Amino acid sequence: MALTTDSHPAVLAAIARGCAALGFEMSCDPVTGRLLRTLAAARPGGRLLELGTGAGVGTSWLLSGMDPGATLLSVELDAAVAAVAAEHLAADPRLELVVGDGAELIDALPPGGFDLVFADTWPGKFHHLDRALDLLAPGGLYLVDDLLPQPTWPADHAAAVDALVERLTGDPRLHATPLDCASGLLLATRRP
Repeated sequence: MALTTDSHPAVLAAIARGCAALGFEMSCDPVTGRLLRTLAAARPGGRLLELGTGAGVGTSWLLSGMDPGATLLSVELDAAVAAVAAEHLAADPRLELVVGDGAELIDALPPGGFDLVFADTWPGKFHHLDRALDLLAPGGLYLVDDLLPQPTWPADHAAAVDALVERLTGDPRLHATPLDCASGLLLATRRP
């Protein structure tokens, strides 16, 4: 059976041109994007957090699934890369883009306020993990990507990824499922 794919957010082509101009190659893939859209659509009126805006590819997928009452807070450390996202997405009133340190943002947010956290950078994934998980409301979803080996990984990164997966799948606050697709995903739900 052949699987068909639905349309991409219209803004992706423009974002891709911005990424190419910067030499930025760390955007999420279409499979992860479609999953983000699906998860966002499952949270009507939800509050979403994206750790690692990048140039806005994942952000655009999240926005394409969100209803008018949902909000998305997204943070990116690299101002040049974040500028691509801002150029193409900042007009959406559901989106708040922050240029800054994700760890500082995580520390500043009150616990339990988010229905979905997409951790696509080091803060909230490889450090500040417990604090990021505390941001989830009961039933809230946590998604991480980039868990399958990549040629660009530093020598010790595979051990860090293995430790992260073990930590998340063993956390008694979560139901967690590694997904062997795209760049390697893990989806978890905060238990009530």
